[in-house]
This record gives sequence, structure tokens and C-alpha cells, in this order.
Amino acid sequence: MASLVMGVIPGPGVASIIGFAFSSGRRVALASVAGMAVGNALAMTVSLAGAGAILGASAVAFTVLKWMGAAYLIAIGAIAILRSSAAAVDTAGRRPVSPRAAFLTNVAVGTFHPKTILFFIAFAAQFIRADQPYVPQAAILVATFTLIAAATDTLYALTASTASGLIRHPAVRLWSQRAGGGAVMAAGVAVAAMRR
Repeated sequence: MASLVMGVIPGPGVASIIGFAFSSGRRVALASVAGMAVGNALAMTVSLAGAGAILGASAVAFTVLKWMGAAYLIAIGAIAILRSSAAAVDTAGRRPVSPRAAFLTNVAVGTFHPKTILFFIAFAAQFIRADQPYVPQAAILVATFTLIAAATDTLYALTASTASGLIRHPAVRLWSQRAGGGAVMAAGVAVAAMRR
């Protein structure tokens, strides 16, 4: 239940998925969901292995990771906006972002979001029993959260891509692609603005 509540609450990952859905459609949005699932699994695994404690103790490590993630997201969003203008001129209507790029972007969003890493270590610790073996419990927590978050992210992706698919006019499509790129950039700004 806790994982479901966390999965439903939108954050930078959901903003990124919705951005890909609007700018590039269902296939790219679903690739971004897969990337987010991999990123979440990596972040949670690293958190449970102790990196969350390091980030919590080191302001420098937190700041470096935060700015790297923010710069990456803002750059990807800006590229999507620039390519939307080129796609408007291109009669073939090429997509501004490939599924592979969306996947890799959201692997980075999920993995390198420092607040997520800190949150996972605080969140997961409440569900670990000291009298039981640690590794199997940690594996169950990682798998449970990753699968539930992937399910809720998929619902966001399908809903946003369906809404995007209803848009047919080229001018509206252009602005929806720009809005998608803007959503990814907004996720980057949100990462940059967060405090420890």
C-alpha cells in the first residue's frame, strides 16, 4: 500500500514520462516507463546498500548529483523543444525523441535523483525486520516498489499518450511536443531547486 501511494503521487519521473508521451507518443512513453523502472530499482538497491547514508552525510555528493541530474533533464527537454520545430517543418513528421533516448533518460532520472535515494533508505528501513536475513527482505522491497511504480507510471503514460493521440492538427501537435519538452525541463528545474 505504501508503494502504491508513492507511485500515484507525481514527481519528476511522472513529469518526464508525461513529457515523453506528449512529445513522442505511446511507444516512447512506455520506453521511458521501462527506463524509470530500471532507474528506481538501481536507486533503491544502491540506497539499501548504503549510498543513501553517504548522500545524507555529504552535502557535496548530494549537490554534485543534484546538478548533474538537473542539467541532463533540462538539456533533454530543450532538445525536444528544438526538434519539435524541426519536426513541424519536416513533412515526414519524424519523432523528436527515440524510445532508446527516452529509456536512457529515465534510467538517469530514476537512478540519479538524490532525494529519491535518501527517501528509499528512510522508507525501506521501516519495513526491514532486524531478526530476519537482510538481503532477501531488501530484494522483496526493491521488486515490490519497482513493479508497483512501473504499473502506476504505465497508467500515466497510457493516459497521456492517448490524450496526445487525440491531437491531430499540426499546430496543436507542435505545441504539445513543446509542452512535453517543457515538462521534462520542469522536472530538471525541480531537481535543481530541491534542498537536502
